[in-house]
Amino acid sequence: MTRTRRLGSSDIEITPIGLGCMQFAGPGLVAQFYPELDGTTITTVVRAALDSGITWFDTAEMYGGGHSERALTTALRATGTGPEDVSIATKWAPLGRTAGNIGRTIDDRIAALQGFPIALHQIHQPYGSLSSLTRQVHAMARLQQEGKIAHIGVSSFSARQMERADVVLREYGSRLVSNQVQISLLHRKVEDNGVLETARRLGVTLIAFSPLRSGLLTGKFHDSPELLGSVRPIRKALGGFNRRTLTRTAPLIDELRKLAAAYGVTPTQVALAWLIHYYGDTVVAIPGASKPHQAVELGEAMSLRLTDAELARLGEISAPLN
Repeated sequence: MTRTRRLGSSDIEITPIGLGCMQFAGPGLVAQFYPELDGTTITTVVRAALDSGITWFDTAEMYGGGHSERALTTALRATGTGPEDVSIATKWAPLGRTAGNIGRTIDDRIAALQGFPIALHQIHQPYGSLSSLTRQVHAMARLQQEGKIAHIGVSSFSARQMERADVVLREYGSRLVSNQVQISLLHRKVEDNGVLETARRLGVTLIAFSPLRSGLLTGKFHDSPELLGSVRPIRKALGGFNRRTLTRTAPLIDELRKLAAAYGVTPTQVALAWLIHYYGDTVVAIPGASKPHQAVELGEAMSLRLTDAELARLGEISAPLN
């Protein structure tokens, strides 16, 4: 059985890998990154994630204006999963809004989740709001006091912003429990910008999004460079998908393949195992899946334990690539 971890200072136990649900957003902006999935496919993906041991899911208002939240919880119901069986994290979108909007839209989040409680509510980004971060955190704390959300997290916050959020929450007898940031073998900025150190000091869990660098760490593009042509333009630009990137990262992919062969697993699973163990219990990951076999692959990665020497070797090879 996969060992769970405490989410920050909360009372919630989560698996080291959760399922990111951006790909459930339906038509709209997110469709520029991923193809739209139908309800049947979403249900099979969610079922596969549950069967492979994953116990929590990360979604957001921004993912289709509630479409991802509804699709996720509809799928959970279809699998016979109840609110007591899983934990769901969602996010409030600050862009162009004031802190007061957090309270005004919480009932929309609750409705979209269809009876599944909000275990973790997060401020989706530290910019774009018409109100200060302090006011936004105050608004989150009031929702927690009202019992509408269980715990409070943030996303893409700097070390200083994390500190400030935690100070505000202490006024309410609460604590910041998470910060969702990009971390992977190809994105290790948390080691140098103070976020990792601050998270450890405050007891905050770092939730790693894009843990496979938009699929680059799977090795499939290195195996078949022609697949670069099928990557959607926005994803290609943000992920740095080009021939030069494939050349630069080839030594890392070769090491992932070597370890994968030794353990009888995939490079994807090796990359995820590195991420959830290299930083101790501080970092968990939320890769996405659009096919059932991908969800199974993610869940099974939680059972892979690399040696300290193997973790260090991957760290050494990836360091110059960051």
